[in-house]
Amino acid sequence: MAQVPAAKDSPPGLPNVTRHITTHDSSGKAIVHSSKQGSWTTYDDNSMAFNVIYTTSTFPPSLNADADIHAHESLMSSQKLGLVNPKGSVLRMVDFAPGFDCLMHRTQSLDYGIVLTGSIEMVLDDGSATLMGQGDVAVQRATMHSWRNPSKTEWARMIFVLQDCQPVKLNDKILKEDLGPGTEGLPPSGNDVEDA
Repeated sequence: MAQVPAAKDSPPGLPNVTRHITTHDSSGKAIVHSSKQGSWTTYDDNSMAFNVIYTTSTFPPSLNADADIHAHESLMSSQKLGLVNPKGSVLRMVDFAPGFDCLMHRTQSLDYGIVLTGSIEMVLDDGSATLMGQGDVAVQRATMHSWRNPSKTEWARMIFVLQDCQPVKLNDKILKEDLGPGTEGLPPSGNDVEDA
């Protein structure tokens, strides 16, 4: 999964998105803190693109004095975010090119994956493939899986909320993060090590 520098636009055929963050003014009224166009990072010869919309680094997060916003900005500038943020959450939009099949992988996290545009097959390591259409939701519970866009012509878009979770044990074995071969451009999440 070779990473290329971040692109300013979303992949072909899909609109870019704008993230709007709210906060409070000194009187306690709600205001818009900031609005920002999506920033995309592409992988696998531009066949998949990530847009990290927001992260939290604690649970529950503190919103006081915009602590969560500062933590998000610091994490993003560090360029050390893996798929999962230890002790926090990640909101990520992912675009899949026609016919693209990402690598089988597992994260130590509880993920909600929602199909926004197109269709996606959720492929598990038992060989099953579940077709998901617009609005369908996958609750991914630290299992080995991949995502496949079955269309030959249309891009697909999903949004994911990844939440750190406690270690998953099966028959006295801890199922750690497994990003699969060829993921050298993606840092490990680091939430599956002792005392993470």
